[in-house]
Amino acid sequence: MRDGQVAGHCRGALRRALTGVAVVALSTASVVAAQSTTAMAASPLTGVPQAPEVVFTETFENGQGADPIVVTDYTGPAPVHQTYTADPAWLTACNGWVASQQNPSAPPAGSGCGGWWGSVKQLAGTLGTWAGGDPATNHAVTAYTNADPGPNKTQLEAVTPVAIGASNRFLTFSVDAAEVNCYANHAKMGFYLLDGPKAVPTFTTPIEPCANPGTTVGGIAVGTYTSDSPVLFGGSTVGLRLVNFQASGYGNDAAFDNVRILDVTPQLDVAYSPASAEVGTDATLTFTITNTSELAVKNGWSFTERLPAGLTVAAAPATDCAAPEMTAAQGGGLISATGTLPAGKTSCTVRVAVTSARAGTYQTCAADLVAHAGLNPPGCAAVTFVPPVLAFDAHAHGGRVTTRLLTVGPLVPSDITCTETPDVDRHTLAKATLPGLGSLGVIRTEASGSVDPAGRRTATATARTAHLRLLGGLVTADEIIATAKAQGDDAGRVNASGQVTLTNLKVNGVTITDTQANVAIDIPLVAKIVINEQVTSPDGIAVNALHIRTPAGADIVIGHARAALTLPGKPCPTY
Repeated sequence: MRDGQVAGHCRGALRRALTGVAVVALSTASVVAAQSTTAMAASPLTGVPQAPEVVFTETFENGQGADPIVVTDYTGPAPVHQTYTADPAWLTACNGWVASQQNPSAPPAGSGCGGWWGSVKQLAGTLGTWAGGDPATNHAVTAYTNADPGPNKTQLEAVTPVAIGASNRFLTFSVDAAEVNCYANHAKMGFYLLDGPKAVPTFTTPIEPCANPGTTVGGIAVGTYTSDSPVLFGGSTVGLRLVNFQASGYGNDAAFDNVRILDVTPQLDVAYSPASAEVGTDATLTFTITNTSELAVKNGWSFTERLPAGLTVAAAPATDCAAPEMTAAQGGGLISATGTLPAGKTSCTVRVAVTSARAGTYQTCAADLVAHAGLNPPGCAAVTFVPPVLAFDAHAHGGRVTTRLLTVGPLVPSDITCTETPDVDRHTLAKATLPGLGSLGVIRTEASGSVDPAGRRTATATARTAHLRLLGGLVTADEIIATAKAQGDDAGRVNASGQVTLTNLKVNGVTITDTQANVAIDIPLVAKIVINEQVTSPDGIAVNALHIRTPAGADIVIGHARAALTLPGKPCPTY
């Protein structure tokens, strides 16, 4: 019962002037927002909260005219055609009327509203003004308690569960509510999700428009209120129930409109930093969990991510999320996390160091989620691992002679000496004479270092020597080619190879076609000859097409090529 009536006039432009009203706190554990009813479009910005998605709205406008009806006689619009029930106490004594200012001035017969009917209609009009609609035609569910309803009674319950499109979503409610006679007992409204017969609260503190108005219009407290404790709901259909905990009819005079079920599921995003790293080093995979704009607590979200093949966990994960539980075995490919976004927190992160033993680009997308609950799946993120930056070392020359009395060469050297910078060095000589030992025709040498699009490095050296005539004609050839190559693979390992090509090589009148490595030929009392002499190291290889030693102490190399790849700072080979 009431011992006074509060009335007021609502200007039509007032709702527009209230755009952007700030969040009103119900308590330190509760957030109530005065907000627009239109959800914002999704933003690609990680860490920027977006508005909740409205998955169900009831405006109580379907099929309404000038005559008031009891809420249990109302049917919502297609396709759901929702109907509602309530406890009997909220359907008598001026309670449960879907009213508007266009209703007749006299109260409905048997309503129990008596002289308070004008105030009932004014509550509906104020809610229309607040929502930016027409206060004259707006309908709302009203309660002007003319008797004690009793505690914890259902004021509204949907008969048909609402399809929400997916399971394992965070759900809560919002409602537009208005209340008068705030000097007396306040309405205390709480929304429950219904999972079959199970009722799950979405609040820690009931909604009290009198205690937390978005604004006050003519003595009527009004605002939009969001339940402060969203539920991670397992089903794909959900029921709704509104309970008023206030037992007294002294005060407790309120109306509500625009009941919404909100999907407030946080967004999961993934990112790699840096975007490119060397094989064997670490990159950080960051999972960002971004709250929705009402910033209510989100307790118990979880995900399990499978890393792309070739990418592994390098170290234990770290997080600034609340109540975390994380699993990511070093060397493994699965990352699991569960946690909480506390009330008021915009976002939190789970960070995991990852690495790869081979070069390549690795992409993480929504399809890589083995499981997730309470999170919107992410877009894609990629990281590229490149081979280590190895130093090039390549050398080639056409010939070199060392005797007890004379040193000749190296002839026509080309060099890329222990550098990280790709380059090519080439040289040509038309003819060379080796005093007392013979002659050489055209000599062409080349040394190079190159990088392919995947970052793999290759050092190459080649020596081409034509028209050999040595040791008085005992060793002749139209051409010999020595090639040395050192190639880095996707893992940064160095694979070295050497090759010698012979064109019409004759030793002591015998044509030589065997180009296996380190083939030895002995001309008694004249010379020992090694064909395709190769010396290897972990970083590269050296190749001599011909290596001739005489009893008189002459050391002759014809066609030398050497190639290596080394880690920066490590000495390059000197063989």
